[in-house]
Order: sequence, then structure tokens, then C-alpha cells
Amino acid sequence: MKVKVIIVLFLFASTAWLFIGAVDNGPDPYKPKYIKLDVPKGWPKPAKDIFKDNPLTEQGFQLGKKLFYDGRLSKDGNFACASCHQQFAAFATYDHDFSHGFKDQFTTRNAPGIFNLAWTPLLHWDGGINHIEVQPLAPLTAPNEMAENIDSVLKKLRKDTAYPKLFKAAFGSNLINSQRMLKALAQFTGSIVSYSSKYDKVQRGEAFFTPAEQKGYDFFKIKCAGCHTEPLFTDNSFRNNGMAINPQLKDFGRMRITTDKNDSLKFKVPSLRNITLTFPYMHDGRFYSIGQAIDHYRTGIVTTQPTLDTALKNRIAINNAEKNNLIYFLYTLTDTTLAKSNRYR
Repeated sequence: MKVKVIIVLFLFASTAWLFIGAVDNGPDPYKPKYIKLDVPKGWPKPAKDIFKDNPLTEQGFQLGKKLFYDGRLSKDGNFACASCHQQFAAFATYDHDFSHGFKDQFTTRNAPGIFNLAWTPLLHWDGGINHIEVQPLAPLTAPNEMAENIDSVLKKLRKDTAYPKLFKAAFGSNLINSQRMLKALAQFTGSIVSYSSKYDKVQRGEAFFTPAEQKGYDFFKIKCAGCHTEPLFTDNSFRNNGMAINPQLKDFGRMRITTDKNDSLKFKVPSLRNITLTFPYMHDGRFYSIGQAIDHYRTGIVTTQPTLDTALKNRIAINNAEKNNLIYFLYTLTDTTLAKSNRYR
């Protein structure tokens, strides 16, 4: 997302607040049920408080969930946020390198799983979004995704008799505007926390690794944890991992945002949590198995790229036994509780 788009949004959103006081709240008192972000024991605190100016409430969460699953946020009504971010796939797009969009078009990047966003300072593969509240604008207005505009979405929401009541419960009046819609979506997506995998249970002393999983974990800590840092399994940095550029997409990653040639081919280090659910892998979904992704680091890295991460200049030595054990370990990062929880559906 370009910086100017973010600036325009906040100017528009801040103006909307001026009209809130003019709306009749009606006789019902505003009684929000405040809830807290679930921060697992032993995890670092989020780098920034995404709910600082958007107090997290049960009513806001439920409104955000309804919006997340509502296809009317797209132009033709066929594409809700959940169309590309499916719960059973850890809120990624299951089994597709690119997601379907308006008029059978495709996205140009693989949809990442959206969980633990409170610990993610910059969003999207290129870090082009700096706040969770403006993130939905990118897919909502993209012509090859939801292909809609804010005014049209708001008109549709206002015609639905259920939404005014939900907005009133969440924000104190039945006013439906862009700022409130985006805040509600942020309350839902920002509350999705993944921390119930076997790995997490082992860390809490509730389970034990098998010998193969333990060997894989030991190897991971030596060869992989520098970028995929525990417990989030990402350091949220942007790195060039040596993939040959996709000739159709010509996607140079972070450089599109910063215009700095030193950021060429750098993409966000993805979390490895739920890796068994979020395939295919990499920003363009070119690898359909964990084994293929590991083989890239063994033999596929293009070592001549100027911006290649220095940790990968000699590739990574991984023999077949180590590869198999690493895969066993990565399976322990699957959070079936997240994928099946009624809380998020």
C-alpha cells in the first residue's frame, strides 16, 4: 500500500468521528464487554499496541467477524475476506498459489496465514502496510481481488437491518462509517492468536517430542532459528532467500515500497507456524511441499544475487536424515485448535 493511500484514509476516518456525536444513540445504554488480547505465557509483548486507540470488546470482535465473512464487501458479493483467508488453512488460501478474485482474476501473491498479527509490525509480503486498521483497504479496492470501494460497501451495510444494531453495540451508536468498519475488522483479525500446537504443549510441559521431532528441533535451532525466531517462528524481517525471480510476476518485493535497490527481492520472513496448513509456500506459492521448500535451501539458492541474505551465501547443508527430522518437527507447529475453533467461524 502506498503511503499516500494510508494518509488519505486517516484524514477521511478522522473526519468521520466528528459526526458520531450527532447520531441518536437511542434508549439502550452502551455497555461494551471489554476483553484482552490473549498473550501466551513466555511470549514477548507485541512491539506496538494495535488496540491502543481501538479498545478490544466482545461486541467489536463479533462485528469484525461478521464483516470478515460477508461477501458484500466485494463488488459482486462473491468474495469475503474469508475467501482468501480460510480458517481450516490457518487463515491462508488452501492449496492455491494465488487466490481467486473478481471476474475470475487472480492475486499476484500467495495469501499468508493471518494469525498473531499483533506481533507483526509491518504487514504484507513487502511490508507495505504499517497498521492493521488500514490493511483491508488493499484487497478491498484491488481490481483483481474484491474490486470494491468504501462508499459502496458502506451503503450495502447500511441497508442491512442487522448492521446498525451491531455497530451500536460495538461503538455506542448506529453510525456506520469506514473508520468503525476497519476498527471492527482489526479487532477480529488482530485477536487471532495461534499458540496451541504440539510445540507449544511441549514448551508448557504438557507433551513430549518424539526422538525424530527432537532431532529436528535441535537442527532447527542451529540452522533455521536465525530468521524463524521462536516463539513466533519469524523475526519479521525482510530478506532475499535466493529464489530466482518469477518471470511472469517480476516481483521485486520490498523494493516496491522503499524504492531502494538494496531491498530488491526481499520479502517478509513468514512464520513457520501452521506450515502444514498454509501450503504452497513462498510469496508466489512456487513450492507445494515442505520438502521442496527445504530443498531450495539445500541446492536451489541463487548465490549470485547481490542482495542475497549473507546467512545463505553458502546455502544450508542438510542431509536426508536431517531433512526428514526437520519435517517431523515442523509438523509439531500445526495448531488444530486454531483451525477448528468456533470462536473464529
